[in-house]
Amino acid sequence: MFGVIRNSLFGSVEGWPCQVLSRGEKEEVTYEERTCEGGKFATVEVAGKQFDEASKEAVLKLLKYVGGTNDKGIGMGMTAPVSITAFPDEDSSLQQKVKVSLRIPSQYQDNPPRPGDESIQIEEREGMTIYSTQFGGYAKEEDYVNYAAKLRSALGSEAAYRKDFYLCNGYDPPMKPYWRRNEVWFVKE
Repeated sequence: MFGVIRNSLFGSVEGWPCQVLSRGEKEEVTYEERTCEGGKFATVEVAGKQFDEASKEAVLKLLKYVGGTNDKGIGMGMTAPVSITAFPDEDSSLQQKVKVSLRIPSQYQDNPPRPGDESIQIEEREGMTIYSTQFGGYAKEEDYVNYAAKLRSALGSEAAYRKDFYLCNGYDPPMKPYWRRNEVWFVKE
């Protein structure tokens, strides 16, 4: 049921349970439509900073939480992807606010440890259907904006999805230099 992502640096990482519904390619952009399970997520919001700086700050807080800085003092293990909610302006640049999320590992979904950091919130989210496209490298704001534009163009006007935000997902630890996986997700309406 839960996907496992193999990573030579950290062993196995629990993946967000998603199922591919369809694949497409248009204008040299490959994309998928997937349905993803809901569940509990640890989230941190950061405002007033550029995307890359805000994302890094929030990710470090979440890593401490899943690493044991919580009321039970237990390391829960890592899940993937790290999901960054980006909020585009009308010109497609990103606003200075992000919401970074990690799905709580399956064995802690029913009763997740309380974070030691008050800026971390536990949220219950519904399942969703998404359109996604994948790319490699060390992703920065510019990469996510560019791939969001490519996905938007490939989907055209037929696809109905949320325009007020999109998800920027990273699957790999920063120490992994090759074959990195990043994705942009648009949430289907």
